[in-house]
Amino acid sequence: MKQTARTFVDSLFGNLAAGTRRIFSSGGYRGPVSDHFDGTRFHNARPIEHKLGDVVRWWRTRDNQPWQRVEHFDPPPPPPERVDYGLRITWINHATVLIQTAGLNILTDPIFAERASPVPWAGPRRYHPPGVAFDDLPTIDIILISHAHYDHLDRQSVKRLVAGFDPLFVVPLGLDERLQRIGVQRVESRDWWQSMALSDNVRLTLTPAQHWSRRGVFDHNTTLWAGYWLDTPGGAVYFAGDTGMATHFNDIRQRLGAPRVALLPIGAYEPRWFMAQQHMNPADAVDAHQILDAQQSIGIHFATFKLTDEGQHAPAEALAVARAAAGLDPKRFIVPEFGEAVDVASEMNGYLPPEAS
Repeated sequence: MKQTARTFVDSLFGNLAAGTRRIFSSGGYRGPVSDHFDGTRFHNARPIEHKLGDVVRWWRTRDNQPWQRVEHFDPPPPPPERVDYGLRITWINHATVLIQTAGLNILTDPIFAERASPVPWAGPRRYHPPGVAFDDLPTIDIILISHAHYDHLDRQSVKRLVAGFDPLFVVPLGLDERLQRIGVQRVESRDWWQSMALSDNVRLTLTPAQHWSRRGVFDHNTTLWAGYWLDTPGGAVYFAGDTGMATHFNDIRQRLGAPRVALLPIGAYEPRWFMAQQHMNPADAVDAHQILDAQQSIGIHFATFKLTDEGQHAPAEALAVARAAAGLDPKRFIVPEFGEAVDVASEMNGYLPPEAS
């Protein structure tokens, strides 16, 4: 009995110490000065102001909309092990998306944990199970991390993915060191607009985003944030990560072209006076879709973790209103169910499987 109690206390204080280290983490990227890096911290072309008074004002005046927690649901069938031809995109939850194309399985911002937090006993708790259970994932080859926030870079999920698949991680500048601390051996970091080949016929380019980063108390903007552009035989896929509305969408369209599919965040946007600089609302997302001239967009980053003030289903409802106001065909910007797969017609890109050509 005494040993059990001692083990419990040791475990409790061990978890508290580990959580404290993560909360007060520091360090970050060191490199040459650029138009978005001053030698110590990264920044946006349009700075995001973080004032303590604004945070206090938000917490004092929050209009907290009620959410309903879903403990169990019947998920769609698990994804196939591989997709050799065409393009298959499965929204798992939040910003976690499985992209299957050209024999590669690519996962974005994976979070399968119960909480988006540096500690397992506090912080935002999920309101919906992942649309694809961790054990139903196919072999994961590549993982793309957009930035350091806990709802996009989850330590527990990273460790499970490394143990299960040993994938290659691609991250913005500075996050490679953080992942190596977790135990990731295969990691590549890139700056905005830098590219790398993922295979003989899939190429990746990091893109700018209007956001910020923080993992602990002292590391504000010491690592970069980004979106990702994937050139694939089934068409180009753009994953925006976390972002507010800014001129980078115009830059992406001019430099990289129009995506076949754009994965755009539509949640975590209220109140606008506080969130607009860093998170798009659905009307912004429709504007981004049109600026990018995407053939199809998919709404993500909503209804999983209650991070801001809007209702659980408000993003999907507001997106329908914004689509109608823009005269946009609903099929051009969809909101999938958790775990729902979208099979993109590769014929629209002039690409046909060998048996059809």
